Amino acid sequence: MDVMAATARAAVGYPHVEKTLGVCGGKACIAGTRIRVLDIVGLRRRGFEPEEMLRMYAVPLTLAQVHAALAYYYDHPEEIEASIREGRKLVARIRIDQGRAVRQRRRSR
Repeated sequence: MDVMAATARAAVGYPHVEKTLGVCGGKACIAGTRIRVLDIVGLRRRGFEPEEMLRMYAVPLTLAQVHAALAYYYDHPEEIEASIREGRKLVARIRIDQGRAVRQRRRSR
């Protein structure tokens, strides 16, 4: 593990959650995966129980990892909510851009 990853993980302070530059934009993820805390939060909001989340990813997860992600969210709701809002804004921009591209193609026919 490089020094930056070790520093990032130490700053997070959760054994199963880390932030690594260059991985998922430096967002909080389950350690050793690209599964973001906000992904786990999204599943919880859709009514999935932590035990059900274990079967949702190709990467094997433990219940401790899922609970650590949820604990991180409960301790840092502003950070995760900001990431969720950022993602929604990005999706909205992409949809607008796609709509423009479709309209332009139709006009050029």
